Amino acid sequence: MDLAGKLEIAGKTDPGKIREHNEDKIGEEVELGAIILADGMGGYHGGEVASAIAVNTILNHLHEHLPAVRCGTRDKQTGVGMEAVVAREAILRANREILAASEAQPQFRGMGTTIVLALFYDNRVAVAHVGDSRMYRLRQGRLDTVTRDHTLLQELVDRGLYSEEEARESLNKNLVTRALGVESEVLIDVQENVAEVGDTYLLCSDGLNDMIDDQEILDAFEQDGPDLQTIADGLVDRAIAAGGRDNVSVVLARVLEPFPAPPKTWYEKVSGYFVNQ
Repeated sequence: MDLAGKLEIAGKTDPGKIREHNEDKIGEEVELGAIILADGMGGYHGGEVASAIAVNTILNHLHEHLPAVRCGTRDKQTGVGMEAVVAREAILRANREILAASEAQPQFRGMGTTIVLALFYDNRVAVAHVGDSRMYRLRQGRLDTVTRDHTLLQELVDRGLYSEEEARESLNKNLVTRALGVESEVLIDVQENVAEVGDTYLLCSDGLNDMIDDQEILDAFEQDGPDLQTIADGLVDRAIAAGGRDNVSVVLARVLEPFPAPPKTWYEKVSGYFVNQ
């Protein structure tokens, strides 16, 4: 479904103060209701290559397969919208493409990337992610982390071996336990949540949340808003001012109007009845 006019989207990416190259890649397609961010890793520009392959492959896959999805249809096994299934398949395809590029070009072997993809449909948002790139949601003045980092440090926090405060000061916070382009099989976390008018969703690389904490992220929304691009610029500027030790990237999406699935036609209702008998 075309979400032009239903979503407002803005983004910014910056190499930061120390890195020579920007290995982050962001993308958006408002007509598809998609925003995406990847944080690449690997020598000899491999990180840049991996993140670009991921974003381009996923957006191409969505363009190819989303138009065939009837908005409002659900996957019988998981109960999520079929759009979320397409999102997962797109990420799996990106994983295969990165592996193929690594095998074809030895200088890029070992490259990989995180990924976080948000897809809006039927008054819902599906988020699929691998690695430590995050999604946040701002709703009625409250900022919540939607995703869970796939890092060794997060696993230690989950086991009670580190507090959140200790984790933030750790030097090993960026050891990811999942990434695209590393193995032939990759575990993707996919969740689906209700999206409300006024919600603002933030995708970010760890170059943001490693430099500023959640309160500072919330401050950017409150002090730099309401213009979405100004907020995106302010978030990146804050991270760079705090040290800018890594590439910093953000993508923001704000829900402007409801976007329910269109009502089923008489034929669809009747044919659906017989299919389910």
